[in-house]
Parts: sequence; C-alpha cells; structure tokens
Amino acid sequence: MRAGIGFGAIILSALAARAQTARLDSSLCAECHGEIWRSFRATGMGRSFFRLTAENNLEDYTRSTYYHPASDTYFQMIRRGERYFQRQYQLAPDGRETNVTETGIDFVMGSGNHARTYLHRTANNQLIELPLGWYAEQGGYWAMNPGYDRPDHAGLSRAIPYACMFCHNAYPEVSPARGPRDDPVFLGVPQGIDCQRCHGDGGEHARLAGAPGSRSEDARRAIVNPSRLPRDRQMEVCLQCHLEPASATTSNLIVRYERQPFSYRPGEVLADFRLHFDQKAPSGNEDRFEIAGASAYRLTQSRCFRKSGGLAGAITCTSCHDPHRALTQAEAARHYSDACRKCHAAQLETLLTAARHPASTECVSCHMPKRRTQDAVHVVMTDHYIQRPKPARDLLAPIREELHSDNRGPLVFYDSPSVLHPSDELYLAIAEVNVNSRRAEGIAHLAGAIARFRPAAAEYYLQLGDALRAEKQYAEAIAPYEEAVRREPRSAIAHLRLGLGLTRIRGYRRADAEIQEALRLAPADAAMRKDIGLSYLEQGRFAEAAAAFTECLAIDSNQPEALNGLAGARWKTGDFRAAEAAFLEAIRLRPHYAEARHNLANLLASAERVEEADPQFREVLRLNPNHAGTRLDYARMLARANRFEEAREQAEAVLRLENAAAGQDTSVRDAARKLLDSIR
Repeated sequence: MRAGIGFGAIILSALAARAQTARLDSSLCAECHGEIWRSFRATGMGRSFFRLTAENNLEDYTRSTYYHPASDTYFQMIRRGERYFQRQYQLAPDGRETNVTETGIDFVMGSGNHARTYLHRTANNQLIELPLGWYAEQGGYWAMNPGYDRPDHAGLSRAIPYACMFCHNAYPEVSPARGPRDDPVFLGVPQGIDCQRCHGDGGEHARLAGAPGSRSEDARRAIVNPSRLPRDRQMEVCLQCHLEPASATTSNLIVRYERQPFSYRPGEVLADFRLHFDQKAPSGNEDRFEIAGASAYRLTQSRCFRKSGGLAGAITCTSCHDPHRALTQAEAARHYSDACRKCHAAQLETLLTAARHPASTECVSCHMPKRRTQDAVHVVMTDHYIQRPKPARDLLAPIREELHSDNRGPLVFYDSPSVLHPSDELYLAIAEVNVNSRRAEGIAHLAGAIARFRPAAAEYYLQLGDALRAEKQYAEAIAPYEEAVRREPRSAIAHLRLGLGLTRIRGYRRADAEIQEALRLAPADAAMRKDIGLSYLEQGRFAEAAAAFTECLAIDSNQPEALNGLAGARWKTGDFRAAEAAFLEAIRLRPHYAEARHNLANLLASAERVEEADPQFREVLRLNPNHAGTRLDYARMLARANRFEEAREQAEAVLRLENAAAGQDTSVRDAARKLLDSIR
C-alpha cells in the first residue's frame, strides 16, 4: 500500500469493487478528499440537481397557490408525506375547479441560489419540466419558469433535453449511441454536478489510489487536474457549462454529430465536442444579458479579458472563483476585490490620490453589477462584463418576459478559427437553417456545403430536407431525405421524414412503405405515431389516423396533440361522443390549448349546443385575439343562433385582421364578407 494513504482493508475492498467502471460514484472521492468533497457539496454546483425532501427544500409550501393570468390557470405546490406534487386547475364560471391535473415532482433542477425548476419523470424515463418555478429574489416566491409566462405555454410537454442535463448535473446514464434526434431518455439520474465533470473519469484514479504498491504519481496522472492544463483548456473546463453565446437563438450550440451527448472530457478541445455560434444585432451595439451567458460569454467580451490574452491569457474563471468552496457574502466581496487589485492596485492608488475614484474598497458592485437577466426575468445575477462606468439605469427593475426574436444579424462562429476545420462550414449552415430569419440563405449555404464536403452522417441531409419542408419546398425535400435513408437505413426518423415528405407530393404508396419501416424500427416511439396520425388525418384517412393516435396514447397518455388529432378523426367518422371526450381530455392536460378548444367549439356548434360552444370560442380568442379563422367560425355560429349584432362584430374583426395581413390567403376574408352580406 502507498505510504500516507492509510486505507484499511474495508476501504480497499470498496475501492476495488466500485472502481470497475470509468465513471464511478463520486461519493467515493470523499474517502480521500473529505474536506474538499464537503465544501464542494455546499456550492451551487454541488446542489444543482437533487430529489426534493423536507431537509433540502427552501420553499414555503403553506403559501403555494399561484394564479397565472395569461393562461387563466392556478398552480399549487403540495406536500403529502414524503412526496411533492405540482397541481394545476382552472375555475369554471360557477367556481368549480376544472381541467385539474396533478403531477409528481421527482427531481429539482437548480441550487436555489437563483431559482429552482421542478421535474417529473415519466414511465419512459423522460424528464418533464413543470410550469411553475421558485425564485430566490425577495426572500423567495413562486412564478412561471422562463418561456411559460404566456397564454399558450408548453404546459406539461416540455421534455428536458440532453443539453440542459449536460450543464445542470453529473453525467447521467443514457442508452448507447444516442443520436441528435433521439428522445432524451435518462435511465439513471445522478444528483448534482460531481467531481468528474471537471476532473474527468475517476475509475482508474480510484483503482490506483487503493492498489497495493501503486505510486502516487501514477494515481495523479490518471485524473485531470485543471490547474495543470494549458490556460485555454483550463477555461474550457468551465466553458463546457458556462458558455452560451446567444440563448435567443436555438442554434447557438451544436454537438458534433459523431459525438455522444455526454462524451466531453476535461482537457480536450471543447470545439472537438461542440461548436458555438453567436448572433449579434446588425448594429453590433447591443447589451444582451441572458442567464446562460451572464458569466463566461459576458466575461469574454470584456476589455480586461481580451487584453489579458483571451482564452489562453492570464484571466481564467478560477482567477476569481474557487470551484470547491462557497464563499459567504462578506468573504466574496473581499475575495473578488483582491482579485481585481492583482492587476489594478497601482492604477487604483493613483486614482484615489487624485480623488478620481470613490473611497470604496469593493470593486464588483460597480464594475460587475448585479442585473436582471432578460430571458429569465425573475433571476438577478452578476454581470461578468467588466466595465468602467456602472449603467445609470435601474438594473434590478422588473422587466417583462418577451418572446425571443431571431431577426438579428448573421450567425458567426464564436470558436477561434484555430480550432475549426474547413468542413465546419456545414455546422454553420445548419445553425442558419434552424433560425427562421436566416433559413432561406441557410438552405443554399447547406446545399453547397454538402456538395463540397459530402458528409457521411444522415443528419446533414435530414437538416436540409427539414429546412426545405419548412419553406414548403416539398418536392425538393425528397432527394435529401432519400440520401439520409441511403446513408443510414436503420434510422427510423429518416424513413419517417421521407414517408411524410412523399405524402406531401402524393406519393402515397412509397410513403406508406417508408412509414411502415419507421414503425418497425421504432415500435415504442409515441411521437412518431402522433406524426403519422397527423399525416393520415390530413390525407382524409380517418380510420388509420385514429389507429395511429390510439397507439401513440397507449405508449404515452400525456399527449394533448394526439388527443386533439384522435378527436378530429372520431368526429370525421361520426363518433361525436368519443370526439368530445378526447377534446376535453386534451384541454384538461393543456387548458390553454387553443386549437383543441377551437375544434371543440366547432363540434359543439355543429350540434347546436351554442351555450357550451360560446365560452370555448371566447377562450380561444382570449388566448389568441388575432386568429381570424376562429373569429369567422364564431361569427358563423352566432349568425345561425340569430345573434346578428355579435356575428357582425366578429366578421368585421376578421376583415380588419385580414386587411392587416397583406399577402395572406383571401379565403377567410371572402367568407367574412359573404357572411356580412347575408346578415345585413
């Protein structure tokens, strides 16, 4: 045994048994590094993901009812014994609770330093984000999670993708060979960022540390010590989680297609795992402050950082932050100011002598002030953009959550040219086709890059096909989909995309063969069956559509879109009772599901159940006042019910909306005019 370790026989046995796999349970690290382990577990990273218990909750469950006006929905956080739930409901006109759902909370994402998000684990091992979150500001309060503060939010259908788990937890257990389009399925879920996210796989290190006769230098070489890495690789250990150049666009990060979603290891070039893209305002003069980019991205824009040499320079994240230890507020103020003085002590002294600088000894509150993030408006964080004058406006003033707009400047590589390959032009083009405002030019860019580089993976061709389909160039999408199938014949998604594309150009026989092959390859994929059902519904194949939706719901009953589709298919085949039941269930799962409410309203109106249809139409228009089709259908029902003045108001509103939408289909406008003529 190596001298100085002091392992007993029991510890040696545990090491031998637990270090058989590369990614060992990081609690083993505590057996040698107990002090560091305990201090790290108290940091935000160490508390980043966990099961909620009475011992680790910060929230007040006695005051947990929250009303969300935009979706007219109430939320409650409930504790029953050792279990926690998020409940949502609406109130009927008579005060009864309606559209009630109650979802178990299995995990919490977020330390609580800023916020907490609650997750439900489904039967098929997906993690679903629940709409209501908790925020630490002002002593703690409940509010909607980012992206949910809108009338038509995602409800209970937002699955946690691999990208979220990558930055908020240790490496989970996932099925091997996960592709970029596979559903995010988590077989094993750790609890909190662990040692191996920064130090690499610890199995061999643990084995050598406990092996009789092993040398300490061998054990040291078997683990990554970030402080011994080159400066740019040191920074990338932090950047793997703290760099997101532009969260306003979903194309800001792309994991290379030949890499698995959790395969990055500290010490390797981050761009060999993932590419980063930035999208700046055309003026280049924007003050974008987003939660994921509040630290590393903003720091790298700072003059201090750039003058120090950039990623390979003198300033790294650990110049100010000890990743193993959480500082108290008093310790933090002193520690961060000391870090500033390492470079600016003489300059500060000169300014103080000349009375050109306040006498304060604390730097951060002025030069790196706390601000409210623009994309998570209930979160206040330190802005790591080091600046001379503090902005004059109130940086903590409440702001409204706004939908992201991708109508900004061109996408550019954030990564240094020195780490890029010529063929990475493919990824830049893929980033472009996934941004609505850049899609048209991105299609030409991607088609040209594919012709030049002839990439092997099917995903490049699927991306081109999807972009063409989004631009309604259905015939042009077939060739790239066919190429994707040729290159990856066992890809269910490639066969499905080709099949759905062929239905658009009425190649039904070939389409059915491709769809059946997709089902054979992925028999348990609920989303795939939903997409097939929607295609059959559009073709008027109502019995087949109903069968596909029923199979989807047998796999996953929490599918409002499938229920809405099933209801439509049942309605078309004359089963009005089953159609109504399916519409109501879709609305129960997602009360603000405007399409399902619109369809239910039309079903009720067709049965002359005007008093029941009326509130459904009104709720759709509350959710989306600019939906001309809903107003037209509502006007028709009102006219049939001899409510002519109300019908006239809705029809005239249709004309105003359609006149404002230049270049749109004129059929709705023409129908509204015809209706007005009939009731005048």
